[in-house]
Amino acid sequence: MPAAQALYAQVATELIARRQSKRQGPRLPEVLRPLDLEDGWQVQQEVTRQLGQPAGGWKASLPSAGKLVAAPIYQPVISHAAVCTVAFPLGADTVKVEPELAFVLAKDLPPRDQPYTEAEVDAAIGAVHAALEICASRYIDHSGLPFAELLADCIVNNGLWLGPELGAADVAAFELNWQVAGAPAQNAPARHPDGHPRAPLYWLANFLRERGMGLQAGQAVITGSYAGVLTLPMGKCTRFDYAGLARFEVEFRSE
Repeated sequence: MPAAQALYAQVATELIARRQSKRQGPRLPEVLRPLDLEDGWQVQQEVTRQLGQPAGGWKASLPSAGKLVAAPIYQPVISHAAVCTVAFPLGADTVKVEPELAFVLAKDLPPRDQPYTEAEVDAAIGAVHAALEICASRYIDHSGLPFAELLADCIVNNGLWLGPELGAADVAAFELNWQVAGAPAQNAPARHPDGHPRAPLYWLANFLRERGMGLQAGQAVITGSYAGVLTLPMGKCTRFDYAGLARFEVEFRSE
């Protein structure tokens, strides 16, 4: 095994150990830290290989200086259930979620030589759902870490909750309302960070194509939070309203 690949494997083993123990850990030792985005991507792919879990979805955003936002969401942590168990980190009192849209594919977008057009990607979409990305890092404190280290750890992804289908093909902005049981209702202007919610999906389809990977039918792709990060209590039902385009209730519980 080449030296770089051996290092990727060592880092992946450590990150997986944290997933399996359900406990966060400190920043990686300096010798194990990915130095650039390519290192971070390779560690992430090694995590996927060692875990042996299929990618039931992806998270993506348009790339920017120093950032590559593409990470698998593993099938075992994707839920449709009204009561959603969050196993990591163990015994958490709260859960952090990001209100998003999920584009669920009905057709494969396999690797090929020629780029995918926006029309081809649109034709592969089978449904658009309201969704909540479940967020948690395998690091005790991920604030301020270089993006390569976040990329190695799937960019703080800890799962995905898939809600009902959206009453529109997509939406760039809307008024988000939510209410935790027993607490006052809250609202916030919701706006897609990349302007168009499908733009990161178009980019992801071609990014994966170039790397010989591709997207598969049934996978759900989320493309950015409309309202930052919301912190919700475990064990209480929360109602969400995407301006009438989707309404749903969900309760998160700690394992």
